[in-house]
Amino acid sequence: MSNVFLWAVFPYIAIAVCVIVGLYRYFNDRFSFSSQSSQFLENRMAFWGSTMWHYGIILILSAHILGFLFPTGWAALIADQTRLYVLEVTGLALAVMATLGLLILIVRRLSNARAQSVTSAMDWVLLAALAFQVVMGFWIAFFYRWGSEWYLHTSVPWLQSLVVFNPQIQYVTAMPLPVKLHMLNAFVILALFPFTRLVHVVTLPLPYLFRPYQVVIWNRKRDVQYDAPVGVASIGPDVPYLRRG
Repeated sequence: MSNVFLWAVFPYIAIAVCVIVGLYRYFNDRFSFSSQSSQFLENRMAFWGSTMWHYGIILILSAHILGFLFPTGWAALIADQTRLYVLEVTGLALAVMATLGLLILIVRRLSNARAQSVTSAMDWVLLAALAFQVVMGFWIAFFYRWGSEWYLHTSVPWLQSLVVFNPQIQYVTAMPLPVKLHMLNAFVILALFPFTRLVHVVTLPLPYLFRPYQVVIWNRKRDVQYDAPVGVASIGPDVPYLRRG
């Protein structure tokens, strides 16, 4: 597979699939446009795995995005050696946290029968792609030091060239294989995006900010009245519930 296809064609294919299929799914199957959480099936492992994963990956992605959007400011930030050291150590720690969090979530789905029953084949494909991405990110952070700096001179120029529809593949073709796999897999995940529960990252609960207030009334337990129909009792007026026996 030629470098031209991998670094000048495939990124556009992945973006097109993400946008077109994502919009189609949103307008034709909006109910599925969520995380489709299975937390109620098993809460403890889901909490720890989800917390570690989300905090780790969100902060790592934020650093990547800031470096891409503000390369000059990012270069000024890491110009100081102490700040560069802090960013490198922090990035490595976040990579470990994200990796452990995702590992917990995968083990949960493998070990919990109820969670496994609601996990689709595409969920497993997505988990595999995400696991590969975070493992390669940790590998790069550990074995290819000072990524905060060389990222500005390799990935950023290449991504900027894609934005202006003038791909400059020379920035990435000479990179080590783990770095290239990490960059390429990011677009693989982007292509998988509209087919999986990952779409929840672009959903914001904005309607909650504008909907009318809801009045919630708490009904305390009162004496159970047994003059209701068989199998049904009521707690106070007009508050029926099913009773056993």
